[in-house]
Amino acid sequence: MIPVMKVALVADWLPVFAGAEHVIEEFCALWPDAPLYTTVARRDHLGPLNRRRILTGRLQWPYRLLQNHKLLLPWMPQVLERIDLRGYDAVLSSSHAVGKGIIPPSGAVHVCYCHTPMRYAWEMEQQYLADFRVPKLLRKLVQRKLKELRRWDLTTAKRVDAFVANSSATQERIRRIYNRESTVIPPPVNDEFFDHALVPAADRNAYFLAVGRLVPYKRFDLLITAANALRFSLKIVGTGSEASKLKRIAGPTVEFLGYVPDEELPPLYAHAKALLFPQVEDAGVVPLEAQACGTPVIALGEGGICDTVIAGKTGIFFAEQTVAAIGDALCAFAARSFSAETIRSHAQQYSARNFREQILQMLEKTRRDVRGDH
Repeated sequence: MIPVMKVALVADWLPVFAGAEHVIEEFCALWPDAPLYTTVARRDHLGPLNRRRILTGRLQWPYRLLQNHKLLLPWMPQVLERIDLRGYDAVLSSSHAVGKGIIPPSGAVHVCYCHTPMRYAWEMEQQYLADFRVPKLLRKLVQRKLKELRRWDLTTAKRVDAFVANSSATQERIRRIYNRESTVIPPPVNDEFFDHALVPAADRNAYFLAVGRLVPYKRFDLLITAANALRFSLKIVGTGSEASKLKRIAGPTVEFLGYVPDEELPPLYAHAKALLFPQVEDAGVVPLEAQACGTPVIALGEGGICDTVIAGKTGIFFAEQTVAAIGDALCAFAARSFSAETIRSHAQQYSARNFREQILQMLEKTRRDVRGDH
């Protein structure tokens, strides 16, 4: 039974429906009447979240003009801090940047589902400057703003009563940067991925699958180079800024499927030989979706995926982002047999139902701890 409390939901920003938004979708399922506060939103790109009550701040109109939320990052803290949450019993934030900086009202508890401490402030300053082609004349100003953002980010960690980390990698980063402990709850997998019929390895099609936004850090370029060199069939699901570049380098064994809605993904996963996952992610719902469909994962052995894939049982890890390493992993994969039933059974622990139960338990535990109830 969901405890009776008035809950406010908070997100960093909502320009697309991606991994973090799957988490927010489950928050909304728990509290369908709760408002969803954020800095900026693009409703036509939010899929199921488009039906929710989304409240944005004064950055929404410049976002409509710029169409790039990250350019507005330095001004987002002020917008979040001006949101009035009086009257709420609990605040549940989803944060990989500024969301945890919301100011909870007196007497309310604040639980933050942390996808990562803010990367642009702590680990990716130079990439931020490069990605947005900040002119040299403005770099000192922007760097000063990022320094202020780091100080603000540290201060706002004190506004959180309890942190939830999406992986043990994020848990370590929360401990190192914020000096706070956290509870690991991996992201959820929607029910439709468990409902699709399992496909035995002998009946699968002869293609490997990659799913995600076509952006540089996802390393689809590496997968395409490997497919060109090793002549294996690769299907790529997703859209993004790198699409044109990736299509130019793709050989005849690579097929781009573009945007595929969630309800059409299960058969693609279920009939693939394996999911290829060459990037470093703090966590990742795509490998969990594949495993829910009984499909093994061939992945770079870094980041949150080390929590959710069992080497030799539900997948294969490779050690570096090179064609040679991927080739070795494919050879190791071909020499093994994987059970679709075993893989799905492992994935059951990451179901949306289990995720919601864990979030509810975390919120209730935090309320008891803050109030001193036993």
